Amino acid sequence: MNEMSDITLKTIADAGVVGAGGAGFPTHVKLSGRADSVILNAAECEPLLHKDKEILRHYTDLVIEGLTAAIRFVGAEKGYVGVKEKYSGAIELLRSKLPSHITIAPLLDVYPAGDEFVLVYDVLGRVIPPGGLPLHVGAVVMNVETAHNVAVSPKLPVTEKFLTVAGAVANPVTIRVPIGAPLSACVEAAGGSTIANANYIVGGVMMGHLEENHQAPVDKTTGGLIVLPDDHIVVRRRRRTQPQMDRIGRSACDQCCFCTELCPRYLLGHPLEPHRAMRSLMFNLVGEANVLGTAFCCECNLCSLYSCPEDLDPKDVCAKNKKRLASEGKHWELPPFNPKRPELHMANRKAPMRRLMLKLGLTGFRNVGPLQKDPLVVDRVGVKLKQHIGAPCEPLVEVGQEVRLGEVIGSPGMTNGKPALGVPVHASIDGTVMEVTNGVIWIQKT
Repeated sequence: MNEMSDITLKTIADAGVVGAGGAGFPTHVKLSGRADSVILNAAECEPLLHKDKEILRHYTDLVIEGLTAAIRFVGAEKGYVGVKEKYSGAIELLRSKLPSHITIAPLLDVYPAGDEFVLVYDVLGRVIPPGGLPLHVGAVVMNVETAHNVAVSPKLPVTEKFLTVAGAVANPVTIRVPIGAPLSACVEAAGGSTIANANYIVGGVMMGHLEENHQAPVDKTTGGLIVLPDDHIVVRRRRRTQPQMDRIGRSACDQCCFCTELCPRYLLGHPLEPHRAMRSLMFNLVGEANVLGTAFCCECNLCSLYSCPEDLDPKDVCAKNKKRLASEGKHWELPPFNPKRPELHMANRKAPMRRLMLKLGLTGFRNVGPLQKDPLVVDRVGVKLKQHIGAPCEPLVEVGQEVRLGEVIGSPGMTNGKPALGVPVHASIDGTVMEVTNGVIWIQKT
């Protein structure tokens, strides 16, 4: 383990550490704030994914070290590990090693337990206001893999990624791969696909995306890869076109309100009501009050893939309205907020994971993901210049240049004379730069 003094905000930034479980916010910026509590997000609520639990089991000391460093940076008094209570083995291992100021916060096996707004409420009983951040209620939330990367930052930059490969594969597994490894190589590491015409859902069946390019590279935020057949409901839903979704929504929505009654952000008291967004679709956006609340949608997809009895897509309508409102500069100056609602309804309206998997047709797949001991070895990687929230990196290498594992090959540069929000990217293998195109640096092993 590193000496605690070795871990600094500079080592974290220089190592290229970003949030490994979400949008990739630069970790050194997040840890520059002040909070009284730090929550380690080990909820991992996407179906079939296991990488956070496996990191906890196999790299326990490093995860605790990273969490302890985060607590020190933000000046917190307490730390919490939010982990599903069903993972009793991981919990017992943690309890044997955790210092007294860090406690276990057992979570139910529900979706979306890993949403940071939900997690902060479940662990601390605090409600983040609409449009707010955990810092607004004195909390910082950090992913398990991020904590691992913080711990090793004085010695190792982020050149590898942990991810679970599951679904229609021979051996569902969690693997450690070089950043930029092709998705197809990850599937081969899981014994290959067991179906013809395999479809890749990157990131998870709820919030991930359908990736048609099976050679697309893994980046710092890729947490999972689910292989599914053409006729699977998740694939068919992802392949619906916008006109199809709009037409079906207009004709079939009967305003039952289930999408709203089970919406996690609505239950937290936020002014998000997906059924009103569907109403705006039917009435051609008459009345901005119907859509202003969509600005607070987290796009967890629970309304579309679980709540709606008609298999409509309220999430898509919310996301579309959210983008439109942002482009037009429209927002609620003082959004209405009902802090009593979570006390009344949050506990009894959670979506059980077993029921969600049954609804999505996932119960036929093996729900395991043991960590493969040896890291995946590949001959070619594509390192994206933008793998985080903020400014894309500018390439620091040229075609034909030899690079070494861990060498900085891209930097965020400057904005208005100041360092841009972002972190550097590093070569994930030894090799030669073959291409720098479309925001990707391609390196071939030599």
